Amino acid sequence: MLALVVAAIQVVGGRNANLRQTGVHSLDAFGYALLFIGPVALLLRRSYPLPALLVTIASCAVYLLRGYGYGPIFVSLVIAFITAAIVGSRWWTYPLAPIGYLALLWPLPALVGHPADPWLAFGMIAWLGVLVAIAEGIRQRQAVLVARRQRAEAARRDEEAQRERRASEERLAIARELHDVLAHSLSLINVQSSVALELFDKKPEQAESALAAIKAASKDALAEVHTLLHSIRTGSAVEVRDSEVEPESARARPDSERARDNSDARSVEAPPPAPRSPAPSIEDLDALLQRTRAAGLTVDTRIIGTAHKLPSVVDVAAARIIQESLTNVVRHAPGAPAAVTIRYAADSVEITIDNARATGPQSKSGASGGNGILGMRERAHALGGQLIAGPRPSGGFRVVARLPSQVGAQEEAR
Repeated sequence: MLALVVAAIQVVGGRNANLRQTGVHSLDAFGYALLFIGPVALLLRRSYPLPALLVTIASCAVYLLRGYGYGPIFVSLVIAFITAAIVGSRWWTYPLAPIGYLALLWPLPALVGHPADPWLAFGMIAWLGVLVAIAEGIRQRQAVLVARRQRAEAARRDEEAQRERRASEERLAIARELHDVLAHSLSLINVQSSVALELFDKKPEQAESALAAIKAASKDALAEVHTLLHSIRTGSAVEVRDSEVEPESARARPDSERARDNSDARSVEAPPPAPRSPAPSIEDLDALLQRTRAAGLTVDTRIIGTAHKLPSVVDVAAARIIQESLTNVVRHAPGAPAAVTIRYAADSVEITIDNARATGPQSKSGASGGNGILGMRERAHALGGQLIAGPRPSGGFRVVARLPSQVGAQEEAR
């Protein structure tokens, strides 16, 4: 479409300009062909910007050297120059402006007997400067738009990466919490079920106590799982509660629409609240170790320093580390006594769990190669602490965790 418009302008305008000028060669078939060459070259200006510009320059130069006079033949040259300056390389395009001036206006036309008007030659210098400025302005504008799109794309990728990282952290936290909730109870159930099977015929009274411990442990595990699921659903529950507050814009709607929305809302019933159990804490070690001792594990406790209130996230982490460590003792060192030592300092709390060598046969039902130590280490590192676990030189195993007594608001919110 642009090529057709330029062709019409150059043919009609060129014919009128040629008729109004004196001392010029009348337009013939070759002259009209030269007027069409520029618009035809514009069809290739996007794919081949520099060759299209050179073709338009050549057609203009031949047109003027043939003596057809000045006219709108420069329209295709201006469009080809701006396109080449924007799409192609400026270092190849801008030098063609003075070259074209020397070839089309001064001094080459004067040397071949077709001198240009001095005012026209002087005015074209200014117009060439404006033309170069326009091309450079458009080029810089496009560069700014490209940079803006690249920044927006980089910001979008960074936001997606952060969203994926947050989702991964949430999945890891859920997996760690689920492991902490179930591993301790299931390990006790495993040990007590093995005891019940062995003593069912020989000592029924002890088998009965083992079955009672299994029942208590499974009940506590179910309660803890329900509490964990309720915590996971907390976000959606908040949204439901917030949606119950009718905004002012909703009150302005017709009563029929409001009644329909209310009926739809009543059709979706909120799930009943899950049972809640108190979070594990090291403030009451006897209550924390009750199930472990009921499973037959001998656990001694020792507190060094002045006990003080810990942030809830630190308190829960310390309790989970103790539970997981004792669960590993039940699994891998049945019959071995354990000792839990809590050392309070001004800015930290240190938990040490030791166990001796197993005095009974190794458990064959317990699985090895779990994620207990890894989960404990991740939990300690998440709070800015550290955890070391490994065998003792004298035999047995030791877990040492050092947690800070104070955490930032972000960690406390977790």
